[in-house]
Amino acid sequence: MKPLFLLAAMTLSIFGASAQNKIGYISTDELISVMPEAQKADAELKEYQASLAQQGQDMMKELNDKDSLFVRDSVKLSPSMKEIKRNELVALYQRAQNWNQQAQDMYQQEAQKKIAPLRTKALDAIRAVAKESGYAYILDINSVIVGPPGDDVLALVKKKLGIKDAPAAPAKKP
Repeated sequence: MKPLFLLAAMTLSIFGASAQNKIGYISTDELISVMPEAQKADAELKEYQASLAQQGQDMMKELNDKDSLFVRDSVKLSPSMKEIKRNELVALYQRAQNWNQQAQDMYQQEAQKKIAPLRTKALDAIRAVAKESGYAYILDINSVIVGPPGDDVLALVKKKLGIKDAPAAPAKKP
């Protein structure tokens, strides 16, 4: 009887201890989007995307120009020269066709390079807030479908990072 009582007491103490764990949640995407560094990274990514688009347009212009020259001058060219020019056009056409996928891959790599330090900074701040505030668990709200009740720690992490909330826009009078 005594061992059974001891086992029951231990079980209750384990459940009691786990019930005391504080749980918080946060949207890391929302946190990163309000970080001042995110605006700079976003502007740099837009500029990078524009330069990739310009390169694609330049490549298409070059293709169209060379194609027009080939059509215009093909009568004057020898058969071997026609074949060389045609192969150049085919290679340029293939490069232009592959450019969209290549540019998209380059953009994704650049975005990951820009976002990685922001994500690291955000996660470090979340960990610090969890430690300072006694949270045993902080869950990302975007990946939790069902979970126990918890506290939204976004405001605490913003404060830790020195991010001030933008003042609300005044309501319009009818």
